Amino acid sequence: MGEDYAATRCPSPIGAPSVSWHDGAVTSVLNDSPFVRACRGQDVPHTPVWFMRQAGRSLPEYRKIRAGVGMLESCRRPELVTEITLQPVRRHHVDAAILFSDIVVPIAAAGVDLDIVAGTGPVVAEPIRAEADLERLRPITPADVDFVAESVKLLVAELGATPLIGFAGAPFTLASYLIEGGPSRTYLKTKAMMYAAPKLWDALLSRLADITLTFLRTQIDAGVSAVQLFDSWAGALSEADYREHVLPHSARVLRGLADAGVPRIHFGVGTAVLLRAMGEAGADVVGVDWRTPLDHATGIIGPDHALQGNLDPAILFAGWDVVRCEADRVLEQGRAAPGHVFNLGHGVMPETDPDVLTRLVAHVHEASAR
Repeated sequence: MGEDYAATRCPSPIGAPSVSWHDGAVTSVLNDSPFVRACRGQDVPHTPVWFMRQAGRSLPEYRKIRAGVGMLESCRRPELVTEITLQPVRRHHVDAAILFSDIVVPIAAAGVDLDIVAGTGPVVAEPIRAEADLERLRPITPADVDFVAESVKLLVAELGATPLIGFAGAPFTLASYLIEGGPSRTYLKTKAMMYAAPKLWDALLSRLADITLTFLRTQIDAGVSAVQLFDSWAGALSEADYREHVLPHSARVLRGLADAGVPRIHFGVGTAVLLRAMGEAGADVVGVDWRTPLDHATGIIGPDHALQGNLDPAILFAGWDVVRCEADRVLEQGRAAPGHVFNLGHGVMPETDPDVLTRLVAHVHEASAR
């Protein structure tokens, strides 16, 4: 990126000095951060807050720096990833950064011919529909995604006492893109394979679980303080289908990270009927979308899991008085959980006024101060 990157980069987004990514003292500080403590159900000085898609199209500085650079290419440039990830930390003063990447990065690294098309999303050139197609999906090694590890190391050094969240797509959501060939509203081809070809289905999701596990391990080894597994489209399933066809593969990923020493967050959209099952998959924190009140969610999931969420992203367009009132409601309901990380119930919409997000972070910190 050269001069443009150097001109826009801030070496210390929260006022702390830059540090070595492997500094043991910094690891201790990160583990004592409000975000990590909340994920572990420990006492916090205030409810921590970050936003899904906080590093993205709602920020003019993001749109400027991404101009003319494709999404996949952006994810493969560590200095660009670093700058984009830091932007919302500087602007909003959130309690955690999330790595700028995309859920299809590891499957592209596994040999799948795909592109992320603006206005559409991931588009797969040759969808996986038969057993022979599985050969196009090979295992990955950390070397296949070394650009991700480099990005994480750069970020941890820059972020100081602010934790970095790594992430990946869950096997079901990745499978839906691979089978459908792109985004879908009905998931007809995906469900048809799940019902009619269970052996092929399990083989595909097993491969995706291995790829996802390697991808997350690479991020953890490079220094992230937590990871989030996005099963964005699991809400298309019944609880019975989720438990039989999806839960074992998500559990393989989450439980495979049990010894990693970092909190694991599990999130999906439209998953009210799946919350108990998703909690059983092995995460420490369950993300809840805006449809389910957090006090109700913790009653379903149980007292062993912290919660993340869950302000409706559309509320941010309703004026500050409404935003403040609804944020207070989320904070109050979140007190029922052993730990609460304030977030939206899904990602920041591109049209969102960034100033509202900045104001919301300040309000959450002030209103929840212990």
